[in-house]
Formats: sequence, structure tokens, C-alpha cells
Amino acid sequence: MEIQDLYTLYKQSYSVTTDSRNCPKNAIFFALKGENFNGNRFALVALENGCSYAVVDEWENEANPRVIVVKDVLTTLQKLANYHRRKLKIPIIAIAGSNGKTTTKELIATILSKKFKLMATQGNLNNHIGVPLTLLAMNKSHEIGVVEMGANKLNDVKELCEIVEPNYGLITNYGKDHLETYLSVDNVIKGNCELYDYLRETEGKVFVCKDNRVFLLRSEGMDRILYGKNDASLFVSGTIVSSNPFLEFAWNFFDHSFQVKTHLVGDYNLENVLAAAAVGKFFGIQAKQISEALEAYQPKNNRSQFERTERNDLVIDAYNANPTSMKAALQNFSNMTSSFPKAVILGDMKELGESSEEEHRAILEYVLHQHFVKIYLVGEEFKKVAMKNEKMMVFPVVDELCQELDNHPISGYSILLKGSNSIQLGKCIQYL
Repeated sequence: MEIQDLYTLYKQSYSVTTDSRNCPKNAIFFALKGENFNGNRFALVALENGCSYAVVDEWENEANPRVIVVKDVLTTLQKLANYHRRKLKIPIIAIAGSNGKTTTKELIATILSKKFKLMATQGNLNNHIGVPLTLLAMNKSHEIGVVEMGANKLNDVKELCEIVEPNYGLITNYGKDHLETYLSVDNVIKGNCELYDYLRETEGKVFVCKDNRVFLLRSEGMDRILYGKNDASLFVSGTIVSSNPFLEFAWNFFDHSFQVKTHLVGDYNLENVLAAAAVGKFFGIQAKQISEALEAYQPKNNRSQFERTERNDLVIDAYNANPTSMKAALQNFSNMTSSFPKAVILGDMKELGESSEEEHRAILEYVLHQHFVKIYLVGEEFKKVAMKNEKMMVFPVVDELCQELDNHPISGYSILLKGSNSIQLGKCIQYL
């Protein structure tokens, strides 16, 4: 079946699904497969559960007019998403980077929604499957799109750009993420800058932080808008007022200055809020509305959150972690003023490959030089580099930490939780 014919079927509901258990009426089911699952086996179940059609690439049953057999389901999903994107003809902003993508995406969406009906990436649907699903969730009522692009190797961003065809781009930063597959920080930079490469070729526009010399150089000669710290000549400039615990900053809108108190923990979020303000200003959002949106935004999913429980103050940033974001979180936490003694709960940083042991050891050495009263480590990687220390306790899995906290509760502490999502540090929050 040709993509335009499949698109005709898609237009009957403007809805797709990859989960046979979640089938909106008349949606098209795409039978994706991976190492541990094969959606082809559930095509008929999806049809029974309300889907109008099922797209498969393995089919040994009798012919069914509602089952569409293709060479590769994922490729078909991506082609359909790209075809739909072209039909929409709306501006789309793509966001890449090592850290802060989701927070920046959410901030931009919050600001732009003051003026536009928009669709932004939901949750972490930012990969080769999630991005097509994000595009296919857009419809004619949407005036603008904000698409987060996750990547863990070279060519990932390039391929996502070919699906999304963004008009605008923003790279938050670069760091030591996914070194297992990128192999080097240089490749991390190169991979993220595939967004610049695409927009340079298509004459798109980029939003660039002037304080990041690498991205400033890589975007030279492009149609770009600059934002950054302490420089009134920039399109948007800002200065940290306080970050104890919430980031409070002042920023300039032409000749006017605005002071904003956010609900974000961490001075490293300044670049994220300035990026969002720059995008908002470019798209015609008033300064007061931008400031109100930044103040109203509430972080979620264990990202840059502050929570005061009955016993402790918690800084929760446990959705993702790599050496760069871990170090930034620890520095910020160390610099925070608190009347409570400080403790840290750190989980392994994943996908670091051969450099994993070295990077975990470096983090631990940094932690031991701070004034932290208690140090809880979770995961096999931290276990490898841990040493005997009266302040330190090591647990291979988070469930054992939870048991320890249940048996020996801690109270009256300021506590940072930071680790990769797969460690599931969120489980221990109820014990704090």
C-alpha cells in the first residue's frame, strides 16, 4: 500500500496506536517489534479492541482486508508521520541536547500556549518511535509543534530531522551522555549538531546560547537568535538572583527588566528558562505572559523538583543522570543554603560504556570532598568504586535502600536524589 493511500485511512480518525491494549476507536494499529516483543502477534486483538486497521510486517494468517502487510512497520510509521507533517504546514521547533531537553520543551510549550494551540512531545516520546507518534498526534487545529529529539548515537538526530522537517532548532547543551554508543564527547557534540546541519541546509533558524562557545562556533553563519547571561545586547539576557532552592532570575525584554521566581531547583536551569523566553519572544508572546508562564510552570516526573515532607527537604532530580548533569546537580546542592544537614542519594549513571567505572569514581571523589553528612549509593557501578567510609552506605538495588530507610528512618535532613531513571530512586521518596 502506498503512503498516500494509508494516509487516507489515517485521516478517518487521525489516530494511531502501538499498544493493542490501548485502542482508540478507529485508530490504526502499528505492530512494532523489538527484542522482547512482537506486535504482529496482537494485530487481531487490536482490531477486536476498536482499531479500524492493523499494519503488520509478519502475517501468516488468512488474508484480512483490515490487515495491511508492509515490508517494515516502523519505517511505514515514520513515512506516514513525515507525510502528515508536510500536510500540516505548521512551524515546528526541534529541541536536542544532552541535558534539559524535556524541561526546556515543557517551558517553551507553556509559554507558546499563551498564544497558540500547540502540540508538544508528551512524556519522553522523543526517539525514532515516539517522534512519529508525536507528529501523528497533531491535527489541523494545531498552529505550532514542539518536538523533543532524543539520541544515543550518531545519525539519530539526522534521521529524526528527516522525519520532522523542523523549521527551528535549539540544542540545550552537551555532556557525557550515552558514551557507550557515542564513544566520545566529540561525537556527542557532532550528534547533537546534526540539528544545525539540517537547518543550515534547509535555511531554518536556530536559537543559540552565546555562553556555549561550541554551539556558537558550530552555528556561525546560520540564521540564529542569541540568548545568554549578563549581556543586554542579546535577544534575551538574564541574571541569577537566587537559587535557594528555587531558581529566581531577572531578564531583559528590550528596555524592560522582569524578575521571575520559578519552581525549578538548580541554577543550571537558567539556560533553559532563557532559551524558552527567547523562543517565546520571537513568536510574539508578551514579556508579562512569558514571565507568568515561567513562574507558573511546575516541574514533574522527578525533574528539578523540590518537595518538603513531614521529615525532610528533598531535591528530586532522578529521572536521568550522566556525569555532566550529576556534577551540576551536586554542585548546586552543595551551594544551597540550608539549616538542615545534607545527605545525598545517588543512583548509577547508565550507558557510559568503558568509561563507566572512571566516571563513577570521579563523582564519588567529588562527593567525598563536600560537606554531606550521609551518602547513600545505589547500583552495581557505584558498588564497584565505593570504599569504606562512615558516612557511606551502598545498595545494589533501590529496594534494599527502601528497606534500610524503613528500618532506620532519617529526619531533619536536606536530601538530593539523583540517578538514572532505571535505578528507580523515586521508590524511596515515600520513606523520606
